[in-house]
Amino acid sequence: MKFISFILFIQFLFAGELKLSSIKIADGFFKPVYICQPPGDNERLFVLEQKGVVKMIKNGKKVRKPFADIRDRVHNPVIPGDERGLLGLAFHPDYQSNGFVFMNYIDEDDHTIISRFIVSENLDKLDTDSEKILMKIKQPFSNHNGGHMVFGPDGYLYISVGDGGKWGDPYNNAQNLETVFGSILRIDVDNGEPYAIPEDNPFLKHENAKKEIWQYGLRNVWRFSFDRVTGDIYLGDVGQDMWEEIDFVSAEDAGGQNFGWRVMEGNHCYNPKENCDSTGLMPILEYPNDANYMKVLTGMDEPNVDGCSVTGGYVYRGSAIDKLQGTYFFADYCSGNIWTFKEKNGKATEFQNRTEEINLGGGGFTNYISSFGEDNNGELYIVDYNGIIFKLTVAE
Repeated sequence: MKFISFILFIQFLFAGELKLSSIKIADGFFKPVYICQPPGDNERLFVLEQKGVVKMIKNGKKVRKPFADIRDRVHNPVIPGDERGLLGLAFHPDYQSNGFVFMNYIDEDDHTIISRFIVSENLDKLDTDSEKILMKIKQPFSNHNGGHMVFGPDGYLYISVGDGGKWGDPYNNAQNLETVFGSILRIDVDNGEPYAIPEDNPFLKHENAKKEIWQYGLRNVWRFSFDRVTGDIYLGDVGQDMWEEIDFVSAEDAGGQNFGWRVMEGNHCYNPKENCDSTGLMPILEYPNDANYMKVLTGMDEPNVDGCSVTGGYVYRGSAIDKLQGTYFFADYCSGNIWTFKEKNGKATEFQNRTEEINLGGGGFTNYISSFGEDNNGELYIVDYNGIIFKLTVAE
């Protein structure tokens, strides 16, 4: 067993008696990549399919007709491992009154598109003709698109943008404030045209810097989240070929953090390989990238490894499992491992490997965990790229 798995296993032996499990709530989705719930709506869950379709689960049942279908403008990810397509969805905090829905997708010409849509009079149908493009970013390569977006506790829209792709960030985008690549953006979608820059964004006074940047030095943040109680932010940053990492920033800290890529990969020098400047913010946790990604793409099992592509998750704040309060869940796409920890004074504590007890595969090997999701009650969901949605529960 690899290093982090061993550490997590030892700490698991001394953990409490709480045992977790999962239940399948819906299946039959095609390459699902995210699940979320609109503010003020506890009846519906929305599932993103990478090809450009948004499906619904309504009162526990999958709805046949889609909420949205924008395949006519989204890159179709046909080849295994293609990271493009419909990647992110966020409902406006005032969705119940304005009907605003935001999407993050890659178009046929390899642009990242950040758009706003408006729901139709039929609340189960998005008006896809209402699209207003807020941001259009030409991607230099076909991978590392980031793709997540979420409204923060401050009401601003946060967007992850990857470093632009290829191997080792060849243009050093993530350390360059004159480009948005390799960063988290923060914009005000309620003011300005097409949006405004918040007055406390950290690089407003930096000449030539992209004013939208909130944090930088990131390789490819596929999923990130805010703790709904504390406002702390957790980011799952996919590594190059040695280390995967989770980054953490307390709500008390302003933006402007440099997470180190490509100078650092995790806690380790990357470019240069020795004697690098490690003044960037170090991750709260790292684990080895030890799975064979090509085997994963061809459907071959990769057991007894930590993984090769981190899937950031959420801090549990639901009411169904009180002992989990403040516990952060994350996973790996390549191995199917699911881990937890609690943040204390900026450190990751109480590590546990939850894979076997959550048991998504019903006793068999499961990988391809593409995302987690959180409903309005703080309960957590797990998205299997094979087409299944699970809900986190307590073992009977």
